[in-house]
Amino acid sequence: MHVMGVDMGFGYTKATNGHQFQVFKSVVGEAVSIQFADTLLPEQVPVARPPRHFEFGDERVFVGELAERQSRGRGFTLDPTLFIQQYAKTLALAAIAPYVEDGEPVRLVTGLPIGFFRKQKDELVTLLQNRHSLTIIDHDGKATPRQVYIERVRVVPQPFGSLFNLMLDDAGKVVTQRFATEKVGVIDIGFRTCDYTMADHTRYSERGSASSDSGMSMAYAAIANVLREQSGVSVEVYRLYEATQRGTIKIRGKRYDVKVLFDRAMTQLATRVAAEVNRLWADDWDIDTIILTGGGGAALAPHLQSLVEGEVLPLPPGRDARLNNVFGYWKFGRHIWAE
Repeated sequence: MHVMGVDMGFGYTKATNGHQFQVFKSVVGEAVSIQFADTLLPEQVPVARPPRHFEFGDERVFVGELAERQSRGRGFTLDPTLFIQQYAKTLALAAIAPYVEDGEPVRLVTGLPIGFFRKQKDELVTLLQNRHSLTIIDHDGKATPRQVYIERVRVVPQPFGSLFNLMLDDAGKVVTQRFATEKVGVIDIGFRTCDYTMADHTRYSERGSASSDSGMSMAYAAIANVLREQSGVSVEVYRLYEATQRGTIKIRGKRYDVKVLFDRAMTQLATRVAAEVNRLWADDWDIDTIILTGGGGAALAPHLQSLVEGEVLPLPPGRDARLNNVFGYWKFGRHIWAE
């Protein structure tokens, strides 16, 4: 029996079995026949990459960067209902399949944003908790049939993953008592949503928990609007992540500076997030600690920390904040299924 954590985000899908992990964009595309699959120059040191090509019955798909690079028809959505109905199962199985043996039982912990949790929790469990037949196509074109048996599914409010990650060790045992005995707020800045939740001595606070649309996609959409005005091209928001890391993007041979646009968008988003959380937690003046997390947490931290009322824990340097929730899910799975 394997315990796995999987985080199907609107921007990125993340998965870990505690020993290995992967991150890929939550993009699904039709699989096409690639005439020339090699790189133009062979790699000096081969890089082990998880598969991105799968068959589900008669449906053949690419996921992640392979879909972004090769598929003519690409699927990507920020609509929560459409995401669950059309993409969540494919993304979850693509994330899990490389790490499990054929038919081996998997116990899975995943999460949903606060605003969608009540409505979509049972639907997600029904969708995933089953035996799933698929075929993995590796980078050399070799097809391997695989049955992914998801024996149990536990869905938790998404921001709790980061709290579990700080509170629990790799065996699922509580090692940091302060997060178990204090009143802790979590600000989880994802791609589509920003989630706020509060745990008072590990007890979930309904009053202090909410979701909003203040995710990173709002900032990327603002950048995309300016680029469309300047270049005449509508750049998909999921293609702006690398551009904001570089500070520039090349569109039809012309390079555009996005650093100033990104800083401006981050300042505006931070102001919005701070206003939301300070209003939501206005009566919780006795909060001990605030955790800032999520894929957008690192990018927004310099703009946000001084605006939030309370002690905000600094993000650990050199760590991918996108993985905080998924490693917390895995640790929580180890905790509840310790036997």
